[in-house]
Amino acid sequence: MRNLLIVFVFLVTAFAQAQQEIKWMTMNEALAAQEKEPKKIFMDVYTDWCGPCKLLDKRTFHNKDVVNYVNQHFYAVKFNAEGNEDITYNNFTYTNPNYDASKKGKRNSQHFFANALKITGYPSIVFFDENGKLIAPVVGFKTPQQLELYLKMVKKDDYKTLTSAEAWQAYEKSFVATFSN
Repeated sequence: MRNLLIVFVFLVTAFAQAQQEIKWMTMNEALAAQEKEPKKIFMDVYTDWCGPCKLLDKRTFHNKDVVNYVNQHFYAVKFNAEGNEDITYNNFTYTNPNYDASKKGKRNSQHFFANALKITGYPSIVFFDENGKLIAPVVGFKTPQQLELYLKMVKKDDYKTLTSAEAWQAYEKSFVATFSN
């Protein structure tokens, strides 16, 4: 009976952890999904060798509040900025013609889509509106509470009114985070 209880607890824990995952998709899948049901896109731009990218994945993207909010309000895209995936965006197919398979997991050439998005560092989080139009990239590791600011600002379209440094500073200062640690 005790062994059965241990197995049951293990299965419940595993199921709960599985439920706390962001539902990642490719950019091509997200753009196709937008055609059926318009929703903003939240893109994690990472590289295999990037330590802060791994930290973001572990600490922020597994936070239950982040997971729930992203899954509810966005199509979530995982994009390796040095990978070799073909992405068709705005009637153009972006590739990584200098990708070297022998360097997989190490520094590789930057994908043309990352270059087109003007990605300057990793990790970067990039937001797109419901029509697939680029809103903005946000560079660097973010805690769940720091990311919450951007998630809610984009979801509510508040970014459209933040047209000056002063407006951004006031918005940031007045924002009250509710996501747990």
